[in-house]
Amino acid sequence: MGNWFEALMNFIYPPHCPLCHKYVENRGDWCTVCLSLACQPHRLPITAPMQSVIDSAWALSVYRGGTRELIRGLKYHDRRSNLPYIKRLLQEAEKSAGVRKLLEESIWAVPVPLHAKRQRERGFNQAELIFADWLQDHSIPMKNMLRRVRQTRPLYQLTARERAVSLREAFQLQTGGKVKGKSVLLVDDIMTTGATLYACANVLKQAGAGKIQALVLASDQG
Repeated sequence: MGNWFEALMNFIYPPHCPLCHKYVENRGDWCTVCLSLACQPHRLPITAPMQSVIDSAWALSVYRGGTRELIRGLKYHDRRSNLPYIKRLLQEAEKSAGVRKLLEESIWAVPVPLHAKRQRERGFNQAELIFADWLQDHSIPMKNMLRRVRQTRPLYQLTARERAVSLREAFQLQTGGKVKGKSVLLVDDIMTTGATLYACANVLKQAGAGKIQALVLASDQG
């Protein structure tokens, strides 16, 4: 039934590359050229303060190089139809030795949380939707160890200094959360200045987490 329905949908709405819109074989596929342009795993530069709590940070693509509209469509317009394209990009990123090492060294993944009010409005946490299934394929469970206790202004409106001030004490460890000695992979959709990742990693490190690494789908840093 599933294969029949998928074939019917592909006939009515032929699958296409999310960037150039060239027709492709399966829903979620990219054309070869666009996938190679979008999938650019790279290590991110992190500031000296960040280095005290984050061992390394990686992005799987360049934000303005192909994934911007996929992320924004999911995040602000609930376009979950973008998820198969994102998962295909994640699978392509596994070819990177650095990404494979990151996955091998991680015991748990912890998503950057939204404030409860924002999550109710949106209906989901995009970091979880983007990474949970893919990480589960690698036997890395997603653990909601953090909560956002203070709602902040949209960070894109703020300078780097204002972001740091706004995020101060914005996150706490979940009640009963235990991360002592655990190797944690902190995940989010994008990294701009790294202020959010730093604030979250600080909380995890203070709670005794071992090695903390960060992974985002996209960033223009690096």
